[in-house]
Amino acid sequence: MALYSAAFCFSGVVSLPRNSVCFSQRTVRASAFSCPPLSSISRSNVQGKAFAGDGLLDTKESSLVVCFGEMLIDFVPTTNGLSLAEAPAFKKAAGGAPANVAVGIARLGGSSAFIGKVGEDEFGYMLADILKENNVNSEGMRFDPGARTALAFVTLRSDGEREFMFYRNPSADMLLQEAELDFDLIRKAKILHYGSISLITEPCKSAHIAAAKAAKDAGLVLSYDPNLRLPLWPSAKSAREGILSIWETADVIKVSEEEISFLTEGEDPYDENVVRKLYHPNLKLLLVTEGPDGCRYYTKEFSGRVKGMKVDAVDTTGAGDAFVAGILSQLAVDLSLLQEEGKLRDALLFANACGALTVTERGAIPALPTREAVLNVMLKSVA
Repeated sequence: MALYSAAFCFSGVVSLPRNSVCFSQRTVRASAFSCPPLSSISRSNVQGKAFAGDGLLDTKESSLVVCFGEMLIDFVPTTNGLSLAEAPAFKKAAGGAPANVAVGIARLGGSSAFIGKVGEDEFGYMLADILKENNVNSEGMRFDPGARTALAFVTLRSDGEREFMFYRNPSADMLLQEAELDFDLIRKAKILHYGSISLITEPCKSAHIAAAKAAKDAGLVLSYDPNLRLPLWPSAKSAREGILSIWETADVIKVSEEEISFLTEGEDPYDENVVRKLYHPNLKLLLVTEGPDGCRYYTKEFSGRVKGMKVDAVDTTGAGDAFVAGILSQLAVDLSLLQEEGKLRDALLFANACGALTVTERGAIPALPTREAVLNVMLKSVA
């Protein structure tokens, strides 16, 4: 996810183009509502028939997006532009990139599920309740009686750089085991989405690899957002190797320009030849987010750029996850986006609006927009 200053312009790029306790009373099945794909974004279409399918019942479980990985508590300063040490107070907010995407999809009317582990503690119960309240299927969530739910303190300093401090030594999310995976839930989905944080330590690393293999074998689309968090890795080298170790299994990848530079060891992320190095033969869509400059998208057949939406940013936490939720919510019900450039560009405009709205509030999950809010802001932008 790219970083933003006072004015936010978010855009994405498409492919070129436990033994733990599981509290059943806290689970909820996937929402039966699935958002239809966008066909054309214009003032008339935002107002009319292009979105006539909003809220229609869709009983197909193949529109399900399963998000695998971490769910944690973010603590965000109540005052911008200060270091963590200088911040006078923090706001508690649910977070964790894969969980953010799951909630984001559900808020947009899509069908999503989360697979991961939290502590058998008050924060873990709180996170489970948040999934339930947001219509996210939590059957794959596990509770660890011996480890705490992960915590993360994050701030946007005055120099525009984000600062992180994590409490997870180990946290429950790191302890998810392959034997605890709900493979039936994975196999009935259309998309499996994940990041790289779950690759850092065992046993979660093996669980991640097993989940991805099951998804690939079942014919799912694999979506990957590396979501680089260097402080969590033993070294920069291990982070680069870990992120790239599963690169060629993904069908859809979203990266920021900073992540491109990191993965290519300092090469120019705006050089098309550099980006092409990250486009593996089986990739269907590569999305490159560029903050205020918008985004580029790549598939084998076409490529291009989509402008972002400018808003006054309050907190950029979760913006990239909101963008991913926006594009996956569309892709889950219409895979033809990967072949039809016009549809893809419209879906990216929708995803950009999701990211833009998220930075106008503090925290990740609390700020994720509803489909109605996204369509309203899009209507205003073309008015």
